[in-house]
Amino acid sequence: MTLTPYASSPVFDEQSLPDKLRNDHRTKDGTWGLLRVLDGEVRLIFTEPHREVLVTPDTPAPIAPLATHYVVPLGKMTMQVVFYRSEPVLNDATAPEASGG
Repeated sequence: MTLTPYASSPVFDEQSLPDKLRNDHRTKDGTWGLLRVLDGEVRLIFTEPHREVLVTPDTPAPIAPLATHYVVPLGKMTMQVVFYRSEPVLNDATAPEASGG
């Protein structure tokens, strides 16, 4: 079965990343997020329980429903969050579709 995202955020950079994503927030019940870094790197911090994940273009990070978290840019970066109704499988199917960059 191929998982198809049902929505995605805009692409943000270190300047345009909204405060909402820089502070504690969470996905809705039944919504999985997949944080994809297109360039650079960010730190994804889960607060309950505390866990930090370094997210790079080669290492996207799944975000479980209702998991409280926030994002810290580590220098210049671009990122996007893609939303699924079930847990995304991390393989080539989750790689960004846009070419170049």
